[in-house]
Amino acid sequence: MKFNILIIFSLIVLSSCNTETKKKDTKTKKISSIQERKASISISRDKYKDQLYGFWLGQSIANWTGLVTEMDKIGNIGEIKTGDFYTREDWGKPDQPSIWGEGIPSNLSSTIDFVFKDTNEIWGSDDDTDIEYMYQHLLYTNETSILSPQQIRNGWLNHMKHEEENFLWVSNQKAFDLMNQGMLPPETGNPNNNEHYEMIDAQLTTEIFGLFSPTRPDVALKIAHLPIQTTARDEAEYISKFYVTMHALASKTDVSRNLSQQIFWMANKASNILPDSSYAADMFNYTQKLYESGITWEKTRDSIYYKYQVKQEAGYDITSKKLYCNGCFAAGINFASSLISLFYGEGNLKETIKIGSLAGWDSDNPTATWGGLIGFMIGKNGVEEIFGRKFSNQFNIHRTRQNFPNDGIDSFENMAKKGLIIIDRLVKEELGGTIDIEKNIWNIPQSDKK
Repeated sequence: MKFNILIIFSLIVLSSCNTETKKKDTKTKKISSIQERKASISISRDKYKDQLYGFWLGQSIANWTGLVTEMDKIGNIGEIKTGDFYTREDWGKPDQPSIWGEGIPSNLSSTIDFVFKDTNEIWGSDDDTDIEYMYQHLLYTNETSILSPQQIRNGWLNHMKHEEENFLWVSNQKAFDLMNQGMLPPETGNPNNNEHYEMIDAQLTTEIFGLFSPTRPDVALKIAHLPIQTTARDEAEYISKFYVTMHALASKTDVSRNLSQQIFWMANKASNILPDSSYAADMFNYTQKLYESGITWEKTRDSIYYKYQVKQEAGYDITSKKLYCNGCFAAGINFASSLISLFYGEGNLKETIKIGSLAGWDSDNPTATWGGLIGFMIGKNGVEEIFGRKFSNQFNIHRTRQNFPNDGIDSFENMAKKGLIIIDRLVKEELGGTIDIEKNIWNIPQSDKK
């Protein structure tokens, strides 16, 4: 009898343990499922398509507006002196000649003002948009997530003009020359082969890779690595990585916060990519500190000019190299200038473009970068609402490049659609995510790296 009771008691205890184990397993699975959902971000493909349209539109407006003042003001060091820098009061006033303008103001606008294309006109490509367009085309036509050295070289040789004006300068031109001689990236950006590796080129041709990897800067930097190293190394490479990172983070911001707060979060997060010992990091910290002090953007710009170009602090020794126009094409000073318009623009597209255009140096580059980023964040309709008008949706890549379909005429809708197809592939091949066809969304797992 005692033996039977003992057996029954043991069975009850064992059953209880099994039930408890099952409860724990179920609870663990639920926690795991919740964590899995939290570790993944869902993005609407429809919304993203509108944002990509906003990117191309915002970038085009900012690019062409910045071209009015490009190289008008570069300081007063060396053989070329351009007098006092522009200030806020110069907006709307007559444009002054650039360093190569031979005394003639810009033919885009007689005054320093926005440059638009009406619905019956066509936006032209420029060096701030055309190589990004080319890289998108290469990813799309090669059906790949990561471009190979040969694919990049073939693309450059096919789409860059070889004889007439090809709209390539400094490091881009040198890399193109090296490709013509048979060299492949990344050797085309190696300092031993390309003396212009510290120039601005990569930071205006690779930001789009961040948009191809929404919420995931780690993957964005992976796919942008070779395109960046095609023309850049060291500080110029760090700066390019900063821009790529910011564009990837644009899909990860807290949308309950205002645009200014979102942009500052992105910028501070992206600044972690800059080595502490780099002049790029020093420029970021110094510019942000001056902004937070409450002084005007003009005083910040003047202080940056004095600190980095006159005194050559933080290892920024471009002036001592006695380059043409005192290195007005250099990655460093234009990065610092871009931060002025980013911080003081505070997420306002119009204000950011205005400050970028007036800040000096290669003014179309920072404006194009931030015009594209903010345009992406607010989308097509957001850009149109800010300016209170409609714009052309047509884009002529053959203004600066060659051998594209449809005689080079494209539309922002089509460009955005191709971007989605590229991201579809990246979501599956590099981001480890999924595409929900029914809901038309991407589910993108998050990395702990960023």
